[in-house]
Amino acid sequence: MTEPSWPSYLALHESGELVRRAEEALESLASCAICPRNCGVNRLEDRAQVCNTGRLARVSSYFPHLGEEDCLRGWKGSGTIFIASCNLRCVFCQNFDISQGVRAAPARGSGPREIAALMLELQRLGCHNINLVTPEHVVPQVLEALVEAVERGLTIPVVYNTSAYDAPESLELLDGIVDIYMPDFKLRSAERGKRWLKAGDYGEVARNAILAMQRQVGPLQIDSAGVARRGLLIRHLVMPGCFDETREILGWIATELGPDTYVNLMDQYRPAGKVGGGRYPELDRTLRPGEFARARSFAREVGLERLDARRSF
Repeated sequence: MTEPSWPSYLALHESGELVRRAEEALESLASCAICPRNCGVNRLEDRAQVCNTGRLARVSSYFPHLGEEDCLRGWKGSGTIFIASCNLRCVFCQNFDISQGVRAAPARGSGPREIAALMLELQRLGCHNINLVTPEHVVPQVLEALVEAVERGLTIPVVYNTSAYDAPESLELLDGIVDIYMPDFKLRSAERGKRWLKAGDYGEVARNAILAMQRQVGPLQIDSAGVARRGLLIRHLVMPGCFDETREILGWIATELGPDTYVNLMDQYRPAGKVGGGRYPELDRTLRPGEFARARSFAREVGLERLDARRSF
């Protein structure tokens, strides 16, 4: 595959389009519809609702992540910036302290210069990309920081690491800016989405978002060193007793996106977040022997050829 010479956002910056989009995105915070919640609050006045985030994004942590997919982490890590809080309320969230718990609302937000400095520090450390985790509710703030970072020398790809609960308008703003989309397609069922994610429309929103991402960047491109440069990488966490969800999601990926779609089937589910104490008994266990193997076997049956596998660099 052809390897792009530069991250896609550099050309948009040269033309002035990156600055224009950042300005447009920031203006939209006056009546927020940045994510599908459509809260409508004026975040420019530092008001917040579901995402608990006002004018400034709140960064929980940043570091070279060596636990991501091999094609992202390479040999020096994926430059991960964890954004605090989230626009979903997954009861089983394995990062509950960051998304909904005590660490979800740091004492102060981070301005664009601060976030740009984090990006540049991760690049200085040799990270292969900037990996923005749960950025769905802070797209304007990300664009604002990216302008600053590019002007100060950022030149590595941007990974948009999302739950897939993204608004079409936000994805349009990101077209030509994000190099690698990494959505987590959790569930299709409206009933389970309402009960477990507090978003009954999650399945429909995620399908539309992932289709938009595919149109923008296409299948995942990996360079000669084994590092992802551009494209779509879908994650799906196999959950206990939910093979029907996995079957529908993998079948949809194979049919709508094609067998060349890169998929990471994940087997690390464990009870976390609000699971336990009898509140969500159906989720209060790890995977049984054979559940993950069945999911992986089905992926092969529907023709998915690019399943993530760990290797050593």
